Amino acid sequence: YQENTPLAFADMDFGAGEQAVILGASGCGKTTLLHLLAGLLTPSEGVVRVDNTNLNTLVGSNLDVFRGQKIGIVFQKPFFVQALNVRENVLLAQKLAGIRPDKKRVEFLLETLQIGHKSRSFTNSLSIGEQQRVAIARAVINRPAVLLADEPTSALDDVNCFRVLNLLREQATETQATLLIVTHDNRLAAHFERQITL
Repeated sequence: YQENTPLAFADMDFGAGEQAVILGASGCGKTTLLHLLAGLLTPSEGVVRVDNTNLNTLVGSNLDVFRGQKIGIVFQKPFFVQALNVRENVLLAQKLAGIRPDKKRVEFLLETLQIGHKSRSFTNSLSIGEQQRVAIARAVINRPAVLLADEPTSALDDVNCFRVLNLLREQATETQATLLIVTHDNRLAAHFERQITL
């Protein structure tokens, strides 16, 4: 970003199992904050701690493995390995985190998210809503301490918006993960007691 317009964020603290929404207009730094919390970006000042670990001190493969084990991310636009099917894309998250593949958990999550019948399909054949459900399965497969979602409902109608919201909340509750949803979608705000506006 331009050196003369740095982004600064207030101190924030989230407990295990806490769920919050981070609101703000487009361009205010919501996605940047999410990327900092995920360890995808490194702050020029300040510290990001996840599960009592300072992300700033982790580099290379150590950061990748930590992120894979402790942080689940649902991006606004899901990214998949196109050569792999749904099941293989979810299993890949375990492999990259250094966790032994748990095929039963993958099947359980896909069934829970009502996408089990598509487990052998390629992701480019899925609808946007189905892709979001696969992204959620991939984000929660390793039972992360923190679940981050970037505009997960922006391309969805009301029915699918609340379906995705409920899926994220249910999966976070099941594993006592901290859930942070970054959005400008005001449909979500009323469903969270803790709201942070940037």
